[in-house]
Amino acid sequence: SFYYGTFPAGFLWGVGSSAYQTEGAWDKDGKGPSIWDAFTHKKGKVFRNETGDSACDGYYRVKDDIQLLKELKVNHYLLSISWPRIMPTGIKAEQLNEKGIQFYNDTINSLLENNITPIVSLYHWDLPQVLQEKYGGWQNISMVNYFNDYANLCFEKFGDRVKHWITFSNPWAVAENGYETGEHAPGLKLGGCGAYKAAHHIIKSHAKVWHSYNNTWRREQQGMVGISLTSGWGEPVDPHSQTDRDAAERYIQFHLGWFANPIYRGDYPEVMKNYVGRKSAQQGLGTSRLPTFSVQEKTYIKGTSDFLGIGHFTTRYVLQKNFPFLQVSGYHTDRDLAELVDPNWPAPGPKWLYSVPWGFRRLLNFIKTQYGNPLIYVTENGVSEPVQCTQLCDEGRIQYLKGYINEILKALNDGVNVKGYTAWSLLDKFEWNKGFSEKFGLYHIDFKNKNKPRYPKASVDYYKKIISANGFPNPREVENWHRKAMDTCSTTHQHLAADSLITHMEMVTEIVLPTVFTLCILICIVLLVFYLRNHT
Repeated sequence: SFYYGTFPAGFLWGVGSSAYQTEGAWDKDGKGPSIWDAFTHKKGKVFRNETGDSACDGYYRVKDDIQLLKELKVNHYLLSISWPRIMPTGIKAEQLNEKGIQFYNDTINSLLENNITPIVSLYHWDLPQVLQEKYGGWQNISMVNYFNDYANLCFEKFGDRVKHWITFSNPWAVAENGYETGEHAPGLKLGGCGAYKAAHHIIKSHAKVWHSYNNTWRREQQGMVGISLTSGWGEPVDPHSQTDRDAAERYIQFHLGWFANPIYRGDYPEVMKNYVGRKSAQQGLGTSRLPTFSVQEKTYIKGTSDFLGIGHFTTRYVLQKNFPFLQVSGYHTDRDLAELVDPNWPAPGPKWLYSVPWGFRRLLNFIKTQYGNPLIYVTENGVSEPVQCTQLCDEGRIQYLKGYINEILKALNDGVNVKGYTAWSLLDKFEWNKGFSEKFGLYHIDFKNKNKPRYPKASVDYYKKIISANGFPNPREVENWHRKAMDTCSTTHQHLAADSLITHMEMVTEIVLPTVFTLCILICIVLLVFYLRNHT
């Protein structure tokens, strides 16, 4: 049931995006290539072979996009820094890019001038390509020191103004999609070890950066360093079945616990160690495919988070499923489970993203119980709509935001320590291997127009109302928000239609007319040549 009430005073409302998905300018002003530049430039890796080369042109549109943030009346903006934009090869000793550093300085200053708090992620997937080519990226332990050098440069250059740092955004996807399935950059399919090895080095990198901040910067800068983990919720198909309950627990532990358990409890989840260890033994391997932490490493890693960032999008039903002995096992078969969905769940966007708000409250309560009720910021939560049609009246997103934000309010009443919410995302943008086919933005971008104008969807108006009311005051008011949001988007649709017509006319003027004119001249020349030849 829906719960009417307000959030505590001082609750933070925001919106987010990431560097590669929005900035564009992939090779401008001294930026080095990232693994996503290399990956998207290979044919067949991304839907319709689209790239983030220009993306939303965010590199050139900072002031415009900050105006959108002001329009939304958010408290904070979650952005990421592109490592190769400020350190082209990824190696501090080799080269720094002052223009890249200046870009982020200007962005941070502009945000603060407009009373918007920057929350900055150091890594949202765009590893410098040189580090991938030279060392194999996150497969190599040397990344720990390179990442620490990069993080310290960021603390040195921006830490006087940035007080909320995220080391990694959704490292699960970096490890699993980058090094096992190969769906994401760098596109490697390294069987049963690749994802576990990458995650192991990411966890060590996170811990080292936290200690660097703690020892060198914290006293002077007074900021916080956390990590952002994205996880679905797993609900047992049959809550009375112990095997289904165990399978649902494994789903969470293999997803969230893989990274959260070492940071909050000092080691990988027991169930992960047992399952991967047993499957490795069945394969005849001498040691587990899941790496181990030494006693010193466990102590070093435990407690290295001042807050926990949580990304959450959807839920799955889970049941036990035994995978037969396989010579090549991997992350998905190690878990011995199957995922199901309820066909009655709304799916406003892509097939994987079902709207199941109640799963969020359960996930937040799981975190409270498992990890000692840590300070939580929701760092990513949102839904996309399909690309087929421009949906400025995004009813599905409004219902999604309303439902999921309401479950956070319920979780707060359960005693969960949530301090802020970040809607994902500010703009329609490049969605990794899906290209531009999924639209997560509160603002629509007309990518066919060379100026890439931004248009507010109905959800902008609705989210603004939630922010200004700090929650959901009463049924009448909330219903009124919905009506007004729908009225607003109808007007915006008319603007978009008019602008699209103008863009079309400009295209006709710029391309078609010169082409027709050129053809006419060519025809005249040909006719003249024929005439002169016949005449002579």
